[in-house]
Amino acid sequence: MNRISWLAVPDDTTAPEGVQKLHAKARANLGFVPNVFRAQALNPDTFLAWWNDFNTLVNREGHLTNADRELLAVVVSGLNRCVYCAVSHGAALRESSGDATLADTVAVNWRHAPLSPQQAALCAYAEKLTLTPAHMTEHDLHGLRTAGLNDHAILEATQVIGMFNMTNRVSSALGFTPNAEYFMKGR
Repeated sequence: MNRISWLAVPDDTTAPEGVQKLHAKARANLGFVPNVFRAQALNPDTFLAWWNDFNTLVNREGHLTNADRELLAVVVSGLNRCVYCAVSHGAALRESSGDATLADTVAVNWRHAPLSPQQAALCAYAEKLTLTPAHMTEHDLHGLRTAGLNDHAILEATQVIGMFNMTNRVSSALGFTPNAEYFMKGR
């Protein structure tokens, strides 16, 4: 069975123009259309709104490096056991860090990865916010600040962690399947 979602998935010819444009851009940049794009195209307006938010948080210059944002994505996705996001962002972390071993280790247990103090602080923060959000306190920011992150970077990290927690839940709940291309990227 080659399903990419447990829901109906529109094909390129039935998707609205905005979705078709995004698919074309993905093909030009990646060489394929991510299944998360195809699966969410069933509700094009909410998909495009999600993509705008996701793209703004993850795929731009910001207060964190691209590798740091992908590190957070892999930690959160691994903790949530989201196959789609762990695989696809594991590929992105391999490419942005240039280190396949790091990405694979982080996906299973970030504590076993050779991380800088700042990366370890980000991972610990992501873990607590993902697993026990009701237990967050102002003190949780101390480790991030001690590791050299300013308030702009802390806000960005929190937003990225929140985005991946939401996206993990959608992807897992609807059975999104990672594209085969992700498994070999960055190896």
